[in-house]
Amino acid sequence: MSERSSRESRRRALEQARQEQQRRKRRIRLAVWGGAVVVAAGAGIGIGLGVSGGSASASAPALASTVPLSKLGHLTAAPSPGPLGPEEVPMPNAPVLAPPSAATTGQTIDGIGCDTSEQTVFHIHTHLTIFVNGQARQVPAGIGIPDAQAEQTASGPFDDSGKCFYFLHTHAPDGIIHIESPVQRTYTLGEFFDEWQQPLSSTQVGPAHGKVTAIVNGAVYKGDPRDIPLGSHEDVQLDVGTPLVAPETINWSITGL
Repeated sequence: MSERSSRESRRRALEQARQEQQRRKRRIRLAVWGGAVVVAAGAGIGIGLGVSGGSASASAPALASTVPLSKLGHLTAAPSPGPLGPEEVPMPNAPVLAPPSAATTGQTIDGIGCDTSEQTVFHIHTHLTIFVNGQARQVPAGIGIPDAQAEQTASGPFDDSGKCFYFLHTHAPDGIIHIESPVQRTYTLGEFFDEWQQPLSSTQVGPAHGKVTAIVNGAVYKGDPRDIPLGSHEDVQLDVGTPLVAPETINWSITGL
């Protein structure tokens, strides 16, 4: 069997394991929550825990530290999100904010390791969108995958192999952060940026400087953006400077993530 065929076989096996895990999660969520919906007070936004896939503990920090989107005033309409990529998520037609760092070589970062295979004990996904002065910036593939190797698909490249996989990583330039961990715990946006070797604060996102406005699931996050928890099927947006852009959301139902 060629190396390419071997990689493809591993990718298919991993995808089957992911799909089965998602089916188990859906059954558990339906049994536990029974379709319960939590409504964010004052925001007018219903957040279904069963639909989003996030656990109460993972989502609570974000919900406890948000205010309604209306507090921001006028928002610029979001631009075209771009074509759907290999994860059925739009890939922005925009410059990359910053490339994956060559300094991330497999060393432990913030207690997060890098394993030769992806972990599935705790496996969720968060979507990250970034705007700088109203202009989109792309979150690249290969963050958290040292020496990433891309597989070409009909919908674009997909980084499916490398030296190792950090528990937080990206496979495609679509902003999907894969949280694949050997333990169930809450990871943060700051930890992802540390893997990326890029700064994140209330006044800086990567190389971009300016006031940072963070929007989580359609509500304004009040606090250090580094502390934003990475929950399941959550939409996180960072706006650096102005104008502020209306939040983008992902149609998670078509992604299979």
